[in-house]
Amino acid sequence: MEGFPPRCYDNLMAQPPGGTASVSTIDPIWAPLYEEVADCPRCPLARTRSRTVPGAGPAAADIMLIGEAPGAREDDLGVPFVGPAGKFLDELLAGIGLSREAVYIANVVKCRPPGNRDPEPNKIEACADYLDRQITMVDPRVIVTLGRFSMARWFPGQTIARIHGKAMRAEGRMIVPMYHPAAALHNGSLRSVIEADFATLPGLIAQAATSAPEAVR
Repeated sequence: MEGFPPRCYDNLMAQPPGGTASVSTIDPIWAPLYEEVADCPRCPLARTRSRTVPGAGPAAADIMLIGEAPGAREDDLGVPFVGPAGKFLDELLAGIGLSREAVYIANVVKCRPPGNRDPEPNKIEACADYLDRQITMVDPRVIVTLGRFSMARWFPGQTIARIHGKAMRAEGRMIVPMYHPAAALHNGSLRSVIEADFATLPGLIAQAATSAPEAVR
């Protein structure tokens, strides 16, 4: 791909078995931002990462999914959601007639915290500008937060158990908090809950263009 920074391109071209991160999801418009993330020295995670995991997907999408932080598999490949949780995410998308090529996926933190620990507030803050720029570029109709750390950006003090699947307007967009797909791997009873929440997304995309949902109560 001519003109694509080699390090950024190599980072994204490392694909998991089965082609989860399709070459078609890589748009050259992301090159400057992804290269900046690849060289990021903003926090100590820069010293422990194998690869940065900036995001994956088209430069414009109706849905943007925002997770928490890369895990070991993502750190190896430089692609978000490629482990067991990523496989479930693929199933969830397929269940509503979508694929990874149709959505943009990112995390609030672009490097793996050692031991897969929770992303710390200062690490989230260090990456906040990157996420802001991704949201601006993708300009999604609907943002789906996956997990409590991405949810907290828009709904501080709330719990996923209380507001999962409930859409509301924030910063001029429709935001839908949902459980992280990994939650279903630890608690099987949540699988049907997450599937039901995802099933609402096609309707919410249509609704986002015409009317604002009620605020979370």
